[in-house]
Amino acid sequence: MLYLIGLGLGDVTDITVKGLNLVKSCDQVFLEGYTSLLLSSSVTELEAFYGKSVTVTDREFVENNADDIIGPAAKENVCFLVVGDPLGATTHTDIILRAIEKGVPYQVIHNASIMNAIASTGLQLYHFGETVSICFWKENWKPTSFVEKIIKTLRMGLHVLCLLDIRVKEIDWSEMTKGRKVYEPPRYMTINTAIEQILEGVDMLSTDENNPHAGQEYLNSGTVAVGVARLGTADQTIKSGTLKTLLTEDFGKPLHSLCIASSLHPLEADMLRHYAVNPSDIPKTIS
Repeated sequence: MLYLIGLGLGDVTDITVKGLNLVKSCDQVFLEGYTSLLLSSSVTELEAFYGKSVTVTDREFVENNADDIIGPAAKENVCFLVVGDPLGATTHTDIILRAIEKGVPYQVIHNASIMNAIASTGLQLYHFGETVSICFWKENWKPTSFVEKIIKTLRMGLHVLCLLDIRVKEIDWSEMTKGRKVYEPPRYMTINTAIEQILEGVDMLSTDENNPHAGQEYLNSGTVAVGVARLGTADQTIKSGTLKTLLTEDFGKPLHSLCIASSLHPLEADMLRHYAVNPSDIPKTIS
């Protein structure tokens, strides 16, 4: 049996009782280590808590050598640990499809993830639209598709959760072209960088002759947003304000996420004022 087990957001104790019992009963334990990070516990602490050796897998391993996880599950119990919820990334759905193709039974053990814990901001979950990923720009590569998605969702009167780039053990392709397999140093996008890219992206769209309705009225420096850092841990940080205000705020260590607010229910507005850097940034409602 292949078990995909969510670890939650904070530390080693956030795993469910069911998940913990399954980990302890498994013959092999793999930890997915690239779509998110367990912020308050190391691999050594996980191994001590589970009483099991844990193999950390990177993106390259999971995408190219998934059979090394799925194959053994045909004859023994194997668990694949994922920070947050196991189905929060499409990579993990691919593992399930591969298991089905090979006739390997599987079970998913869910847990808290950024997708539901973001309600800690006070923004109501049913009021969110499409989740948007923001990746690091490069000098000669600055896509604006994520900005267009944000604007599209705001036009519908829905909030936007923005997941910020995490680059862990990513291949440096400039070195690969020289025949050297070198990995980039780990990088974690901050809320500040995300806002910089959003506002620059809006400017780029506004000067595009082929895009006369860029949507600056929905997304600009005065748009209300909420920045969250280390959500689910003891030192989590939540700050709200306009994008201009949050741009210069210090949110501390990773991991960071950003919500762009659309129309606000009065209770949402009250919660955002509670977290506001400048309470005057938050209107009673946004229509």
